[in-house]
Amino acid sequence: MNTIEEKFLKLGIDNAPGQEVREGRGEERPADLGERLPGVAVDFSHGDVNATAFEPTPGALEAFVQGVHRGGSQAYTEYRGDAAIREKLARDLAAFSGRPVSGAEELILTPGTQSALFLAVASTVAAGDKVAIVQPDYFANRKLVEFMGAQMIPVQLDYLNGAGHAGLDLQQLESAFEQGAKVFLFSNPNNPTGAVYARSEIEQIAALAERFGATVIVDQLYSRLLYAGEPYVHLRGSSVAADNVVTIMGPSKTESLSGYRLGVAFGSPRILQRMEKLQAIVSLRAPGYCQAVLQTWFSEPAGWLAERIDKHQRIRDALLSVFRGIEGVAVRTPQAGSYLFPRLPELRTPLPAFVRALRLQANVTVTPGTEFSPHAGDSIRLNFSQNHEAAVAAVERIAAMVEKHRIS
Repeated sequence: MNTIEEKFLKLGIDNAPGQEVREGRGEERPADLGERLPGVAVDFSHGDVNATAFEPTPGALEAFVQGVHRGGSQAYTEYRGDAAIREKLARDLAAFSGRPVSGAEELILTPGTQSALFLAVASTVAAGDKVAIVQPDYFANRKLVEFMGAQMIPVQLDYLNGAGHAGLDLQQLESAFEQGAKVFLFSNPNNPTGAVYARSEIEQIAALAERFGATVIVDQLYSRLLYAGEPYVHLRGSSVAADNVVTIMGPSKTESLSGYRLGVAFGSPRILQRMEKLQAIVSLRAPGYCQAVLQTWFSEPAGWLAERIDKHQRIRDALLSVFRGIEGVAVRTPQAGSYLFPRLPELRTPLPAFVRALRLQANVTVTPGTEFSPHAGDSIRLNFSQNHEAAVAAVERIAAMVEKHRIS
């Protein structure tokens, strides 16, 4: 097998979130699975943008149409994105993160946060470099680092024992830097567990990055969806050098605007300049007409975000109640975001086969935990941004399947 084939083999997307739907099309259901459990199909691999409780932010469609009517001036913005929209977002993100943002030099609009992540990694990581990666964490982090030909140094997150903090092993992070890691990549809130890093953890990450001169890329996609009473500390608002941090955000999840493919990266002018050059080659710009939708971000009607958080919290608590009623299941209460990452009891069925059985017999699609860490072969991830009643019923079917497949 040649080098190119090896690189793309490692990308493996068959179990990536959202791909389960494609995999299931036309798939024959083996007779030995037994009787199908009744219930509405629920796809927990991503949020349900059709759920009436989680419709896109008010005014998004109107802003898009206005962008279309502006024609070429909106369709062909500069590569970093429309200057007026960037200035508006720079003010919002500065107020949100606690440090000034220059719309001209420190911010870029991208085709979704996934694109922002790719651009940031490609702008800071070269073949042979060492990169510190949290386990478990967002599935693309590891794959992008490996694709760039870099060496991943894992840093464990003890999320099930992280009351009051995320549970990052800071000694392992320090060791990673001592071994030569020049980039640290992590999500906060953590995807897939919903853990939020405590102030002490953020301050120690900042201190270590400063001490070793490392670059930190932080994915803060769910940092607006914080549950009642949960504090949040922005890395870029800490003591870390401004030129060594890139923050990634976007309105695709909390605001249900995923279909518009919009992301934002802000931080180090040096790194943002590289990202702009790469975007000019890869995709030119964030979709021109869609950029106009960002005018609604951070400008939602009063009370809109609080109501959305409350709806998510009620679904979260209902699903936690079901999972905690299953003998042998361990699950952390997410402090933010819309993910649950339960660790299942020992099953007689390997995880890939169990996930497939959930889809074919119980009409429930989940993402296997191995997408987020090689050590999570006993876990599944669920995005609970769904219809409340359907989500609860689906988790009850998961409970029934666990009982059927557990080792007695």
